[in-house]
Amino acid sequence: MNAHTPIQIAAAEPLELPRIPRRWGKALHHFRKLIADKEDTAQVFHITNNLNGTDLWKSYNEFVATPEGQARFAQHRSLPAILDDRALLGAMPGGSLAAAYIEFMDSQGLTAQGLVDEFDSFAADVDTIDSRPPEFRWYNNRLRDTHDMLHVLTGYSRDALGETCVLAYSYQQHRGLGIQFIAYMGALEVRRWAPKGSPVIGSIREAARRGKAAKNLEYYDLMELLPRPLDEVREMLGVPPMTEYPKVHAMMLAEGLDPFEAISGPVASTAKALNKPKAA
Repeated sequence: MNAHTPIQIAAAEPLELPRIPRRWGKALHHFRKLIADKEDTAQVFHITNNLNGTDLWKSYNEFVATPEGQARFAQHRSLPAILDDRALLGAMPGGSLAAAYIEFMDSQGLTAQGLVDEFDSFAADVDTIDSRPPEFRWYNNRLRDTHDMLHVLTGYSRDALGETCVLAYSYQQHRGLGIQFIAYMGALEVRRWAPKGSPVIGSIREAARRGKAAKNLEYYDLMELLPRPLDEVREMLGVPPMTEYPKVHAMMLAEGLDPFEAISGPVASTAKALNKPKAA
């Protein structure tokens, strides 16, 4: 089964938590492989698979315990199909969340389906992925498919620091120790490349505070949000402004460093793994 096969869901009920150990040794093994080969995008998913344990299962149970979560299950929308429909999104007003999303994705050469394909490549090597309950797989896919929307809503770009900030933000909303691990390990790598005194760790901590303060995008109907002005959606979700991330960019540029090229290491690999652009 892959992303093109519909996930059949009978009902959205809380699930009994399985026993899933955190495999630190395997996670570190895949992290080293990620460092060694920055194009090996499957390593990011292997890291989260080995460290998340039951984190996302608990997040799923919280989700289905709310009227909003039940409403999203009842709609059963295919987000990649919506987010890659340029005719649909392009017909929405200028300045809307949809318009900002299109601009972001097109500027980066990305598609929602591209991230699905990356995940499918990883899942083909993991026997337990398709054995998970279909409702949980649907929820997990929803988290994956809204990753790039978080870039738009938070204002973090796809440079190395921007990716770590998005991960730190999203961890506060649906947990996942693997995500936090990559975010902070990546931030340490960014700090090696940023000018001395740059608030790299401060940016990550601010991103975490923003994620904790904001409402969770997963609970909202994207079809209702997409036509709205971007600033209105940010206000609706309570996304706080940021200050630290732009400071790091400014300090790097002052040193003649390009934030999108000068930073290397595992975090840059993470960015590629989460959003690998299409070949030109």
